[in-house]
Amino acid sequence: MTPAPTTVVASPTPSPAATAPTGPIGADGKPLKPCCSCPETKKARDQCVFNLGEENCLDMIKAHQQCLRDLGFKI
Repeated sequence: MTPAPTTVVASPTPSPAATAPTGPIGADGKPLKPCCSCPETKKARDQCVFNLGEENCLDMIKAHQQCLRDLGFKI
């Protein structure tokens, strides 16, 4: 008996656009991370929430969100 022919299927190589980061890029050319961006507003927001509770810090929360949006994050 003759063995059945084998078919090899190669995975397509992703295009550079598909592998490029989609978020904002820092001055050093590396992608920015939301957790490390806007440290000033993040610290003020976190301290406010810790001391006063989230419901009393909406202005700080909105300021941090706006800072992230200004950098190009979709929040």
